Amino acid sequence: MKRIKVLRWTVKMPDGKEEEDSTLAVLKALINMTRVEEMPRGLDNFNLFRRLSVAFNKAEKTDSLVLEDNDYYLLKKVADKNIPSVWALNEKISEALELFINAKDEEIN
Repeated sequence: MKRIKVLRWTVKMPDGKEEEDSTLAVLKALINMTRVEEMPRGLDNFNLFRRLSVAFNKAEKTDSLVLEDNDYYLLKKVADKNIPSVWALNEKISEALELFINAKDEEIN
């Protein structure tokens, strides 16, 4: 299993309002950027995405995203393929993605 610290930061929008952004929002954006044709299909993958949803919801409360290895590797594959290179210019997004990409194996009791 992998445990990824969820970072949170404030973003100033073009209209001057401030919004919170986070590691979870970045990962969700990467999923949403993936073309439908490239997303895995079938019941097993449906269940995998359900587990992701549950993990994301728990992480909203705990600031710690805990993922089974298969779930992590699917997200990592999505990230490897879809991270916009210009996101590297945003220090907070870069830091959040570095923590995700370099997550270490952890025994979760």
